[in-house]
Parts: sequence; structure tokens; C-alpha cells
Amino acid sequence: MRHTLPIAPQFYVTAPQTCPYLEGRMERKLFTALQGEGAQRLNDSLSKQGFRRSQNVLYRPSCADCAACLSARINVADFKPSKGQKRVRRRNAGLERRATSPWATEEQFALFRRYLLSRHATGGMADMDAFEFAAMIEETPIRTRVVEYSDRETKDLIAVCLTDILDDGVSMVYSFYEPDRPSASLGTYIILDHVEIAREAGLPYVYLGYWVPGSDKMGYKSAFSGLEVYSGGEWRTLGDPSEYDNRLHPLSNDPIAEQVADISLPDGQPLRPKRG
Repeated sequence: MRHTLPIAPQFYVTAPQTCPYLEGRMERKLFTALQGEGAQRLNDSLSKQGFRRSQNVLYRPSCADCAACLSARINVADFKPSKGQKRVRRRNAGLERRATSPWATEEQFALFRRYLLSRHATGGMADMDAFEFAAMIEETPIRTRVVEYSDRETKDLIAVCLTDILDDGVSMVYSFYEPDRPSASLGTYIILDHVEIAREAGLPYVYLGYWVPGSDKMGYKSAFSGLEVYSGGEWRTLGDPSEYDNRLHPLSNDPIAEQVADISLPDGQPLRPKRG
């Protein structure tokens, strides 16, 4: 099914499928292709409107009667690490960071497979082979880096994050890490280090993907101070996470055509046609 107005880019909606975050729910995504000379500007613009990148596609949730998924980002200026997060930094002081071009390696893939088998053995990515992994890393039409974390002494690869560079921040597209170091809290450490990466680059935000209240998989993001969520067409400070719920409601989302019409393109103009 396609919903679009006579202006590029064109937007489409997926068929409903089982939600990976909340039991008993169905998910649906609004998406558009990310390609051509304007890909970077389009990604910059739509990331500010709750979209995420997967290879050469931009998408955001557009479920019929659920609005639980909220795009989340850390405001770097407002971030202050908790005592627990400071301990995570100290536990990982022996790691060194290296940012490279988006090129897949055998060492990365081996780490990726160990991570999936330990953490997401029944997930949608569990059957990815080396070619699909390479496509995930390398098929990007925008400024992307692979951020690697290695043990300073052994030089073993410990963690990896596929990271997009936006005009107002860094976007953590996908991360994976050594599952045999559970006490290291590597997932938390990667986020903390990306706050430092953004600060070093003078960028105000770290985009984390979606925060989903009620989801054990996605709830951890609310532990970071300075968190903002995209709700009601604007970014707002998260505040008290308990004030958000994931109850179903038939009026949670506007019709697809209205959602598309309210999207602003890189030139600042909405897709909605002028009236009068």
C-alpha cells in the first residue's frame, strides 16, 4: 500500500507484522528510500522527525492503534552520568576506541555472531550470514563510521557500533559486543562513549533509536539523564518515565496520509500542500 503526494521523496507503509517489543501487538512502519545526492540532507531532516536508518531506508513506527515507540536522543549538554554509569566507565578503562570507514571484517562478523547467539538467538537477525552482515555495515549513502572498541592489552575486538554522523549529532544505528563480559555493561559503555564522541565533535545530540515503555529490551534508555523523546511532533524532555504508558488506543496515531503530509523536507517545507 502506498501513500504519497506528487513530490519526492515517496513514502510507503509496511503490512502489519508481530511487534518485537510488546507482546500481543502488531507493528507497522512508514518508510522511504534514502538515495541520491540529497541522501545526507534527507537523513539529517527526518532523523529530527523520529525516523531511523536501516541501510538505504528511513523508517519510523506507524502502528494503527499504538504509539508506544518514541524516538529517543540524549541532549549532551544536559547529560550527567549517574554513579553506576561512572563505574561502568571505570570498568572499561582498558578499552580503546577506533573509528573507521564502514567496511565489514571477519573479526566483526565473528563478534556479531557470538553476540546474537547469546543475546538474540530467536530474533529477526539471528540467521544473518556474512553477506547480509556486510550489507548492513557497508550499504550506506551517508556519512557513517564503524566505531570499534578493542582491549588495549590483547588487541581483541570487544565491541562495535555502526554510527551515522548527522548535522546535529551522532546516531547509533546498531551496536554489538562481547557477550562473555556481562559485568562490563558494554551496551551502557558504548552509549556513554558516544556522548563523549558527540561532545568532542561539538554536536548536541546522541540518537539512540526507540524507547518503548513496558519493553525490557528498550526500557534501559530511560536510565540516561538528558533524554528527550519525539512525541506529538516535537522533542520534549522525558521527565518521569512512569508517566508514559503503552496502552492501546484507536486514536493514538493520525491516518498515514496526514502523517506523510506533516513531514518536513530538508528545505523546511512540509509535504502538506498549501491551502487557499
